Amino acid sequence: MTVSYQGRDYRLVMFDLDDTLAPSKSPLPDEIAGVLTRMLDTTAGCIISGGRFAQFQAQVIDRLGSFAGAANLHLMPTCGTQYVRWSGTEWETVYAEYLTDDEKARTLEVLETGAKELGLWETDTWGPVLEDRGSQITFSALGQTAPVDAKAAWDPDGAKKEALRAYGAQRLPDLEVRSGGSTSVDVTKKGIDKAYGARKLMSILDLGREDILFFGDRLDEGGNDRPVQDLGITSIAVHGWEDTFAKLSAIVDA
Repeated sequence: MTVSYQGRDYRLVMFDLDDTLAPSKSPLPDEIAGVLTRMLDTTAGCIISGGRFAQFQAQVIDRLGSFAGAANLHLMPTCGTQYVRWSGTEWETVYAEYLTDDEKARTLEVLETGAKELGLWETDTWGPVLEDRGSQITFSALGQTAPVDAKAAWDPDGAKKEALRAYGAQRLPDLEVRSGGSTSVDVTKKGIDKAYGARKLMSILDLGREDILFFGDRLDEGGNDRPVQDLGITSIAVHGWEDTFAKLSAIVDA
């Protein structure tokens, strides 16, 4: 089945997670859970985000519960370095492209040293600043569970995380260093971003660019959703989950 948008039919709808389907690191709101469930009854969907699978479990799976369209939901944690889907009895990992121990160690050292040299290393945080997600190392300036308002206030123009991203990219040329969420910098194997995840999914599901509709809140130049649009996938810019709900509802419930 397909959904229709501006006169074209799409076989799969792809979403960013934080600040697109839910506030950062927060569970799906009831309204989003409802419209997603309705969509997945008939149409394939994919959620791609920098978070690890445990974050998807808490934000998405636990909120959707048991529903008929589970087999239509494709999950791509850590920007597509992992792919998880419903087997009929459990959520199974189809592939995971983990960093080596050496890559992890070098990344952790560079991010901590850089944050301290740039004056970005906070000591009063909500959880760990550095997290090993297996296929991705993530620096979260205020900790992994910082409240949304604190994160929004820390780096409103993105200059702080861009300084750390540039610092890391210069010192880790064999890896991919990019801006993540509002206070985060993510490091993965070279060449991996959300476009990489989209290409992998297209290959697995036998889809073309023209078959996918994407929702993201960071489609601006340099934003972590922009690579999907640059791949030639039709993309809808949103500003928070309420905007996504309004635009998705108009498509699903048409």
